[in-house]
Amino acid sequence: MASHQLQGRVDIGDVATPDAKGTGRYLHVVAAALSDEAGRLLIARRPSHTHQGGKWEFPGGKVERGEAPLDALARELDEELGVRPLACEPLITVLHNYPDKRVRLEVWRIRGFEGSASGIEGQEVRWVAQSELDAYEFPDANLPVITALILPDRYLITPDPGPDTAAFLRALQRVTERGVSLVQFRATNLGGDEYIDLARQVLDICRSAGAKLLLNADPQRALTLGADGVHLNGIRLRALRDRPLPRGFLVGASCHHPGELRLASSCGVDFAVLSPVRETSSHSCARHLGWRTFRDYCLRARMPVYALGGVGEGDIPRARACGGQGIAAIRGLWGKETDR
Repeated sequence: MASHQLQGRVDIGDVATPDAKGTGRYLHVVAAALSDEAGRLLIARRPSHTHQGGKWEFPGGKVERGEAPLDALARELDEELGVRPLACEPLITVLHNYPDKRVRLEVWRIRGFEGSASGIEGQEVRWVAQSELDAYEFPDANLPVITALILPDRYLITPDPGPDTAAFLRALQRVTERGVSLVQFRATNLGGDEYIDLARQVLDICRSAGAKLLLNADPQRALTLGADGVHLNGIRLRALRDRPLPRGFLVGASCHHPGELRLASSCGVDFAVLSPVRETSSHSCARHLGWRTFRDYCLRARMPVYALGGVGEGDIPRARACGGQGIAAIRGLWGKETDR
């Protein structure tokens, strides 16, 4: 994935971003997901007298009027921590409404930096393993950032297993051995014991490869089988009133328009798959979103979003540049089926 140098980066939006209702302005804030050689992330505690005081956050600060976001980020990291970022890439942008202010939080993953980070302004700072972030209390706007940090940039949706399940399992093993670490098992034509037996074998392969498995099925089945979470189709998403699984499990959802993204967010879904971004051979007559619309929807989604539909691994940089988490695909990652 390409990284951006700090100089010469074009801003991705106006500082004074209108809110969804057009009734106010978002305060534009930049933050850094700064990692060390061990992969630990740097977090800082907000002073008690400030907004969301006492909670932990990713370091950064306000973008001044007329200031490019990456210039603001470099300035804030120098002032707060005494480090100079060398290269970075977009992670996620979150719009969040607190009771007393609206915030546009633009987060960048810092891939290299100069200096030794310390709390220059007297703030407490810690290097924390990614797996330990849940133990810290963050402002609500930071929660999608934590999810974006743990999710990969590729999300495999399995094709229909078909009658030759042995060949299906061999193909899945090859894909996970190539580094795919998030898998959605989708087998709508299977039921009962046949589904359970194959799902357990899929789970074994994913566990062996260190990949997480989500079931495109009833959420209770994910609990029963010990999967890592569930992926909700449109019917299951529209039937929701609350988050279907406890925290610690991943919940994804298939979305096609802003209304479904808002519903997913209100139900505590962790991430969305947005489709179709491009024309696909299986749905050639369906109206596709295009990258510009995908970018606009990502900004309003308030969660990580994968691009689905006519995309492959070569589209990951573009999806990331548009504010997405990466790409979700069947054929684009599996090599056999058409995305749908």
